[in-house]
Amino acid sequence: MTTAMTRNSTTPIVSYGSRTTPKVKLTGQRIAIQHPDAETGEHLMGEALGAVDQDALHGILKQLMKASVILQKPDEDNLAFMISMMKGITPRDSLETMLAAQMVSVHVATMRFACRLAFAEGTPQQEGISRTLTRLARTFAAQMEALNRHRGNGERPITVQNLSVQDGGSAIVGNVTQQAHLTVADTDMPMHEGQREHDRANASNGGAA
Repeated sequence: MTTAMTRNSTTPIVSYGSRTTPKVKLTGQRIAIQHPDAETGEHLMGEALGAVDQDALHGILKQLMKASVILQKPDEDNLAFMISMMKGITPRDSLETMLAAQMVSVHVATMRFACRLAFAEGTPQQEGISRTLTRLARTFAAQMEALNRHRGNGERPITVQNLSVQDGGSAIVGNVTQQAHLTVADTDMPMHEGQREHDRANASNGGAA
């Protein structure tokens, strides 16, 4: 049974775990979610795309459909692929949903230009397609970095390499925050004079520390 999408209200999307995402059917500019129960089908599709409600679901599906166009016509197989890739990214919020949709769209465009490059004839045409292909590939890499930063709350990992520990020393593996404190008895006295005073005091006390 094929059920068409309807927009009656903004209904929250509930979680259905890892259940199979329903297929979609394109009829002109109309998207139909293929599931015996229309409401369950929308919920499953919304979960796969990270849509928080019906408005988000319908909006993101229409945008993906337009990005799936091949030869000026939305392509059902291409749309199904894009939905599957978004599900694999597993968007966790609305920002990730929008970014994931952009990522799969850029990937599709990248592969289109890769195909054009394979059939390009002549150096000028090849160079033009190569420039566009390079920009798309860099955009995709930047999108991946943005997604990783968002999921990591903007934190950048710090890696310590070439750690050397001398005899008698110890090493700590983990995050270490070190603060240095310097105490000088007489702030007006140069540090080397302070050391001399300390040595004289030790000498007068018989060398006791």
